Amino acid sequence: MELREAALRALCETQATDKVQAVQRLWLERKHLALDVQAPLQDVDHKAPGRPDKPLLQNPQQVPQRSVHTDKGLAALVHSVCHIEFNAINLALDAVWRFAGLPPAYYQDWLRVAYEESTHFDLLQNLLSQMGYAYGDFAAHDGLWSMCEKTADDVLARMALVPRTLEARGLDATPLIQAKLLLSSSPHAVAFQPVLDTILRDEVGHVAIGNHWFRHLCSQQGLDPLTHYPALVQRHAAPRLKPPFNKPARLAAGFTQEEMDWLMAQRLTELTPSNP
Repeated sequence: MELREAALRALCETQATDKVQAVQRLWLERKHLALDVQAPLQDVDHKAPGRPDKPLLQNPQQVPQRSVHTDKGLAALVHSVCHIEFNAINLALDAVWRFAGLPPAYYQDWLRVAYEESTHFDLLQNLLSQMGYAYGDFAAHDGLWSMCEKTADDVLARMALVPRTLEARGLDATPLIQAKLLLSSSPHAVAFQPVLDTILRDEVGHVAIGNHWFRHLCSQQGLDPLTHYPALVQRHAAPRLKPPFNKPARLAAGFTQEEMDWLMAQRLTELTPSNP
């Protein structure tokens, strides 16, 4: 089977366990698969991404907020991260099959991301099981995939607004989650910490891949990454990022100091009252 076709099949798997297994088989077999970088987009959007019947997807504002100081609240937090990782598998698989004409390294990079996201999902699903829950037991939202749909016809916008915007928020959020967990006496909170360490380490690499291909595509098209990024944010109504920013992780993931300065300037602009 051709690699991009296999990625599409994995994307369309509806059961989480089947999707994870398909991705992990694909990763193991990647060196034996042909790669057709020019294969045209197939009309399968009505089947992609494949998802299980649960979790129930709600508007982000409707998803209940729970305290990590209760067993159920801690499980809900683990579940929310698990759901993010499930979506991240789909995002990476979509990046592999949807966009034609890119260097072979692009497809290998995003297949690697899909594989690593699948290992994160396994870790979190196992932790949920130890807590007496399963993926799908709590409501979730679909914010990550909605940006995937907005950028379905533009790989440059996809690289700008999914890995280096939405996924980069995970670099900022993870230390805040870990700080909350330190206030919990639950053994499950203790077990959650090294899982988050693993996710944060790998996500630095995933965001770095997004930065690399964003800059590669900007260079190809004669665009300035620093000025083109805000234009894409506005065009696609991407979320405005707010501090605190995990500056060491972002710099390690390939953000420049100029880009960090721009992020902070946006926040200062929001906080400055407009003239009457």
